[in-house]
Amino acid sequence: MTTPVTEPGLRLTVLVGESDSWHHKPVYTEIVHRAHAAGLSGASVFRGIEGFGASSMIHTQRLLSMSEDLPVAVIVVDAEEAVRAFLPRIAELTDGCPVTLDACEIVRSQGPGIEGEQG
Repeated sequence: MTTPVTEPGLRLTVLVGESDSWHHKPVYTEIVHRAHAAGLSGASVFRGIEGFGASSMIHTQRLLSMSEDLPVAVIVVDAEEAVRAFLPRIAELTDGCPVTLDACEIVRSQGPGIEGEQG
């Protein structure tokens, strides 16, 4: 069993509404595509089941709720320099959205990758 190699990183989290759009595309999709184009290590989108933001209106996925604007978190992780360099590329998309940066530790596996993944 090999010891994983770790390195310091930075996690960018952008919180948007599911229905937020930019040029007729979801904001979360545009952020992921820009992260990919920038060559960042990875980006993922997570859909929340309930939350509220600047409007103070609670959005929920409960059966009887009519909400279609659930909270969405876009998470990007890479080296600090790469994430900080990426921020200006999404500034127009994140105006008014909560954006956080957190120090993290990136674990790089030395063994074979997950089946189906290209390393």
